[in-house]
Amino acid sequence: MALSPIDIHNKEFTSKFRGYDEDEVNEFLEQIMKDFENILEENKALKSNLKQSNEQVSHFNSIEQTLQKSILTAQEAAEDVRRNSMKESQLIIKEAEKNADRIVNEALSRSRKISMEIEDLKKQSKVFRTRFKMLIEAQLDLIQSDDWDHLLEYEMNTELLEAAADKE
Repeated sequence: MALSPIDIHNKEFTSKFRGYDEDEVNEFLEQIMKDFENILEENKALKSNLKQSNEQVSHFNSIEQTLQKSILTAQEAAEDVRRNSMKESQLIIKEAEKNADRIVNEALSRSRKISMEIEDLKKQSKVFRTRFKMLIEAQLDLIQSDDWDHLLEYEMNTELLEAAADKE
């Protein structure tokens, strides 16, 4: 069992012949008692500090665990966001490829249609040119005919025309 300062203070020694000086022993015991009280108070303060430190360590451990869980949750959330972003980007790319294919197909279709229209216009222009050439050649043949020469040689007697007009 541990001694208390009161135990030290109340301790009485038996006297013997040629024993120690009683005042000196009492002074020494008083000094021991004060030192022991100081040590007990210091021990009590240290225990209190240790208890407080243990509570803080426990609190900090709890915070650390919470932070670790939060970090894991944040990492998982970041990974989810990354995965979702990748999926969304792939969907956007697929949609863009579909739109590009559609636009290319429409452009090819329009190009084919325009090419067909150009060919049709070429054919129509050839037909028009041939017909126009034939018309001009016919007109040229008409102009080059001898009938024009006969008309220029023809002189009309105006007196005969007047006389014929009077008879009527």
